[in-house]
Amino acid sequence: MTGPLRIGFIPLVDATALIVAVDKGFTAAEGLDVTLVREVSWSNVRDKLNIGLFDAAHLLAPVAIASSLGIGHVKVPIVAPFNLGVNGNAITVTPALHAAIMAHLEGDRFDPMATALALARVVAERRKAGAEPLTFGMTFPFSTHNYQLRFWMAAGGVDPDEDVRLVVLPPPYMVESIANGHVDAFCVGAPWNSIAVDLGIGHILHFVSDVLVRAAEKVLAVRQSWADKNPGALAGLVRACAKAADFIEQNHAEAARILAQPERIGVDAEVLQRTLDGRLKISPDGTFRESSRYLLVGREEAGRPEKIQAAWLYAQMVRWGQTPLSNEALGTAMGVFRPDIYDAAMGTAAVGTDAAIGAFAGPPFAVDDVIGHLKAFKIGRWTA
Repeated sequence: MTGPLRIGFIPLVDATALIVAVDKGFTAAEGLDVTLVREVSWSNVRDKLNIGLFDAAHLLAPVAIASSLGIGHVKVPIVAPFNLGVNGNAITVTPALHAAIMAHLEGDRFDPMATALALARVVAERRKAGAEPLTFGMTFPFSTHNYQLRFWMAAGGVDPDEDVRLVVLPPPYMVESIANGHVDAFCVGAPWNSIAVDLGIGHILHFVSDVLVRAAEKVLAVRQSWADKNPGALAGLVRACAKAADFIEQNHAEAARILAQPERIGVDAEVLQRTLDGRLKISPDGTFRESSRYLLVGREEAGRPEKIQAAWLYAQMVRWGQTPLSNEALGTAMGVFRPDIYDAAMGTAAVGTDAAIGAFAGPPFAVDDVIGHLKAFKIGRWTA
């Protein structure tokens, strides 16, 4: 048995595989002694992982890439051999903003292009009236939430740096912020969108799977140096999370009860099970929406990291001026996602080509044409 491991996590449903792996004994069966440590903010998780207070972490996929590139913080190479969640975020808006978007909507309310264009009309109307810019909450500058919000609104002509305000909020504080009128909308993972709807203070406007069909969200992350010294323990963690993911897919109710514990996520199991079932209440009037793609944990090879996903996230960092474009940096970003470690741990052969991103706007994303991706969009901070 390896020494005791401390693993940090944020109270979100996409930590389910990690939590279930520990609480159902899958890590113990791999000879691992794991203590999960609940944290409040992504900066806490990142910093404690980087300095060695955590051996591994439930981490935003872009944070793993940013740490490896040394942007936004010190440079600490990170390895991500397992996807804890694909998709799982949603965009939630206040009743007032929802009404305004619906009033300007031309087309299907679940079409992100239609709502993005409606948002542009709302923004223009508010500017003409001299109103304050709308404020959108997201969880971290290097986050899927930030890039998903920006990708969505920019497709409709809204410049996220000029036309609205984007602010950073820890996931557990999103609901309080919308209740207090500090933000008009937010993008966050479950269960916090559902909590806002249940309280009558929010409408879920979009599942992130409306914006990107397959979005790498959270990863099991370790330092490269730790991975090099502990290959057996890392393989055991990967297998334990994979077994947990399979268990979750067959046992949503039990998984929800595990997550409901105060030291885990600490909200009602019924709300958590809605997320796992992909059946979410999207408005206070009781309207539900179902999607088998809302959050992928144990299906469609969701656990296997895809290098194209890392490349897309790096391209968003470039698009929004967080880092310059270089082939070397692109290679480093893609190197963070380690399907080879996953395959070796699982004893499976390489799957082959990576799955497509499937964004609702722009041309298909290609790893060998990041410049073409960037040039396809009128709004951004990147220049050739």
